[in-house]
Amino acid sequence: MVARLLDKAVAGERLTPAEGLELLNSHDLASIGRAANAVTLRMHPETYRTYNIDRNINYTNVCTAVCDFCAFYRKPGDAEAYVLPREELLKKVAETVELGGQQILMQGGLHPKFDLSWYEELLGDIRREFPQVNIHGFSPPELHHFTKVNRLPIRTVLERLKTAGLGSIPGGGAEILVDRVRSEITRGKVMTDDWLNVMRTWHELGGRSTATMMFGHVETLAERIEHLDRVRQLQDETGGFTAFICWTFQSEHTEMADIPTAGSFEYLKTQAVSRLYLDNVANIQSSWVTQGRRIGQLALLFGANDMGSLMIEENVVAEAGTTHFLTLDQIRNSIAELGYEPRQRDVFYQLVGEEREQFAIEANRRQDRQPLPVVA
Repeated sequence: MVARLLDKAVAGERLTPAEGLELLNSHDLASIGRAANAVTLRMHPETYRTYNIDRNINYTNVCTAVCDFCAFYRKPGDAEAYVLPREELLKKVAETVELGGQQILMQGGLHPKFDLSWYEELLGDIRREFPQVNIHGFSPPELHHFTKVNRLPIRTVLERLKTAGLGSIPGGGAEILVDRVRSEITRGKVMTDDWLNVMRTWHELGGRSTATMMFGHVETLAERIEHLDRVRQLQDETGGFTAFICWTFQSEHTEMADIPTAGSFEYLKTQAVSRLYLDNVANIQSSWVTQGRRIGQLALLFGANDMGSLMIEENVVAEAGTTHFLTLDQIRNSIAELGYEPRQRDVFYQLVGEEREQFAIEANRRQDRQPLPVVA
């Protein structure tokens, strides 16, 4: 039965939720991986595989939501709560540019006091200093939170932020797009339909975004498929997702530390099934940040066509005890060892020019870059 479903997906026929669940229930990782790779080769016959250079700037860890899975957030007034000074934030952007980056990923907690003009000024400051940098910012939970603080509809919020300089939206805060799961692991945070509606509205405004899934906690396998199905349905409607990224829940230092971390077998299987199921999403990203170099590399044979980001800085996963780090040469070598040409791309999956790519390679080698400290 599994072989028939894999043949169906490889042939380009759409899997049903029941068929996707059957694949997730299977332990035939090798066959599922081969099928996912076959789909990737059909969708991406190019001789190259891609990566990105960006930096995850967490402008604040102050958050009114309570997420049992999060080791990063701090309550308002907490001694470890922070808001990055504007000068420091702009310095981080400058360092990213110096290393060949063309994008920043900017996310924070759900701050209770900042009105929309604060975020417009933040975007404006970055755009004035670095007009060449795409701001991939503000996850759907943040954007939905802005509607509550400012008492504005989501379309107005997004229109104003886009005018101020917001370039694209990351898929953060999706966890599992099933209300039962969300209700169990978080309080005070956007639910499934509103998360999707933020993305729908952004796509309607001509914007692009990514979609994500954090799995391996309290969800069932059927709920993983429900998550994939909600993403696929919205992609059918708008076509606005550029890529899908999934990773395993990292439990250390969280309120859910008693939950065993899902291993590489489960990660590779889930990513491969995601490739088979999401027939309308062009790109799948490896998650070496949570899996390490070798599994991150192997993910390129299990449905991924992109090695993900250099991640000049990452704080959220690091707070949960996961500290994998790769240099640019290691990322490029991971791709080359599989017989592909490593190529740098932007957030819209367009290749950067060869001159710009070579600049980044040389800049990173000169820096002899080491992991940057987590902000406090």
